[in-house]
Order: sequence, then structure tokens, then C-alpha cells
Amino acid sequence: MSQIRTKLFGKWRVASRRESHAIWYVFLLPTLLGILLFTVYPLIESLRLSFTRGANERFVGTKNYADVLASETFWYAVYNTVYITVFQLLIAIPIGFLIACLINSLRRSSNLFKVLFYIPNATSMVAAATVFLAILHPDGPLNYVAQLFGFEKVVWLSQPTSAKWGAIILSVWHWLGFVIIINLANLQAIPIEYYEASAIDGATPFQQWWRITVPNMVGSLTILFVLGWIGGLQRFTDAYMLGGLQGSPARSLHTVVGFIFERGFGGNEYGIASAAAYILFVFILIFTYINTKLLRMKI
Repeated sequence: MSQIRTKLFGKWRVASRRESHAIWYVFLLPTLLGILLFTVYPLIESLRLSFTRGANERFVGTKNYADVLASETFWYAVYNTVYITVFQLLIAIPIGFLIACLINSLRRSSNLFKVLFYIPNATSMVAAATVFLAILHPDGPLNYVAQLFGFEKVVWLSQPTSAKWGAIILSVWHWLGFVIIINLANLQAIPIEYYEASAIDGATPFQQWWRITVPNMVGSLTILFVLGWIGGLQRFTDAYMLGGLQGSPARSLHTVVGFIFERGFGGNEYGIASAAAYILFVFILIFTYINTKLLRMKI
């Protein structure tokens, strides 16, 4: 009798455990449904659309991909995207690293500077770009400050090169706070014993920074570089706010995502837009792989 009770109790305990585990899957169900509905399904549907054309979704094979790759407008959009992203990274990452080092060396008010530098990153890009439309105005504050130092007035959004640099300045200003916070987190993770031991050996502050701080920051700088490339290749909001649908002037602010938006929602060419989106996906994979490999070689 006792053996029967033990078996029954054991089966009941196993069943209750399974039921308790099943409850967690019930809680996960809304998230899983959301991923399937808003991520997996759009990916599959856009892949299908990339092989079709027209309102009747006529199958055309890889013609959409060939047309995108043969489009001068698309490659100019790629050039604009890479140009803005490269200079954004070359400016924001070194400056952000140096500012993070300065903030980390402060004994007081460091939290205040963290907040002040991070505020732009917490601001939406739409709001930031709207403010920069006024800043980049010919009679705006940027030209006013430049003239104080003897520079001539620049009509930023009327010439292709100056318009790109207007977008670069906006991107650096908006992203700098994120760079600083990531670097500060890594700086504060460096063991203080390294600096104490080097000070006993007679190392100067610059030698400590060059021999200890910089080598220990390669990991965070690598992450920032890769994330910057991924985000930069997907840029749209800042360029759209400054240059409109066609990235004026002369499509100098026309990015790859802008090309996708224009052909898809502007021209109802969803097959072309989907093909361009998957080409962009391949570009991001290639750039991420190359950047990671090159930077790991230096670690």
C-alpha cells in the first residue's frame, strides 16, 4: 500500500512540476507572439516581396536585386551613408573617450557631467534634428560663433559637402553621450591596483594613461565601433529631417534607408525597396565581420 502511495505521490509531484514549468511558457507566449508577428513575419514577407514587382506582385526572380545594384542613386546613397558614418565615428569615439577620461579623473561633480553629456542621447532624433535646423540656419548660433573666430558664414544645408558635415555634427552631438557612458563604465572597471603599482614604479600620469588605460579600453572601443557602423548604415531620421525625402541638396543627404523609404512608401515599389533592404542587411554583416576581425587583431 505504501509503495502505491509513493508511486502516486511521485507521479503527482512530476506532473505538478510540469504544470509549474508550463505556466512560465504561458507568460512568455505574448512576447513570442509579438516576435513572430512583428519581426519574423515581416522578414519573411519582405524577402518574398523582394522577388516580386508591381501591384499584382508578379514574380521577377533576382531582377529587383540587379536593378538596385545597377542604380546610381542607390550607390550614391551608400556613399553618403558611409561618408557620414566614417566621420561620425572618427570624431565621436576619440572625443568621447577623452571626455570620459577627464570625467573619470574628477573627484567631484562627475555625475553632473555624465548627465549633461548624456541628455542629447536621451533626446529623440526628431527633436534634435529640429533644433539643429535652427542651429544650422545661415543666421543661426553656429555661424554666429564661427564668425566670432574669424570664419565666414556657411549656408550649411545649401551645398552637398556642407550639408553632409551638418549631418555629421548633429550625429556626433547626439551620439557623444552614449560613447562617454560606455567608456566610463569600462574605465571604472579597471582595477585601481594597476595604477597604484605603476605609481610605485615611478610612472607619470601620462604613462599610466597610455600603458594602462588605453590598452584596457580596446574592448569598449571595439564595441562602440561596431555598434556605430551598424547604426550608421541604418541612419535615416537625421538625414530625412535635414534633407527631406530626396536628401536635398542634390541628394547629398540621401541614405540607403532613405532610398528604401523613397522607393517603397514614396513610389510604391515594394519589391525594389525590399531588395534594397536585404542588400543593406548583407552590407551590415560584411562591415561588422570586417571591423570585428580587424579590431581583434589589435587586442
